[in-house]
Amino acid sequence: MRSVAINVAANTNEPGFRGPLYPDGSFEYIPIPEAKPTAQSVPTYADLDVTTDVSGVADRPVHFDPEFPEVGGERYTYGDEHGVKARPLSELSAGDYLFFYATLSTTGDPPAWAPERWGACVIGHFRLARDPVTGEAYRDLPSEERAVFDSNAHVRRAEFDAEVLVLGDPDASRLYETVVPLSRPSGGTDANWLVTERSSDSGKGPWWRRPMRFDEDGTETLLSLVDEPPRAVAER
Repeated sequence: MRSVAINVAANTNEPGFRGPLYPDGSFEYIPIPEAKPTAQSVPTYADLDVTTDVSGVADRPVHFDPEFPEVGGERYTYGDEHGVKARPLSELSAGDYLFFYATLSTTGDPPAWAPERWGACVIGHFRLARDPVTGEAYRDLPSEERAVFDSNAHVRRAEFDAEVLVLGDPDASRLYETVVPLSRPSGGTDANWLVTERSSDSGKGPWWRRPMRFDEDGTETLLSLVDEPPRAVAER
């Protein structure tokens, strides 16, 4: 068993703000904007069930990827057109894990485990229901096998462009209620031990934008922290 963690969700580049991180470790998952024409209608920021003020981008369509049923998605799907993420994802197999992390803006009085302004946090995971599907292989799949990806944002684009598609097992995939921190309390750019000791990443430079690989031990460590209070990371 192994895993990859990748950066997703709203950020200071697109749409210009991060999702919130609350003192109790809860958060809001806010997708990035949809950057390309779509063949099917997709939700806008105004359609999201969030308390975050999205009025400045209310009419913009969202790129709802990764897709989580907990917040209105049909299935647990993810697609990516960028090789830097698609390559490590393509190396996974059924039963492996894909973790999603986001940079979130600390809201309210920051607790001892959270950075003062923002931090990188794991917000959910998929356990792969099948081997990842390359974009080329997807085009050759029978229609009934392609159908499980119909709700994915890349499939809804006017021109399908994913280099890889991932399907999560509905019984072993989830959007978290509280985060697993990856940043130290000293600052968002400071990687904690999960990054420097458990992942393939050095924690140097812009680690919070890079894919991270985890071996079996690292994967099991991440999974063990999912339902723990976020302070458990700082205390270990």
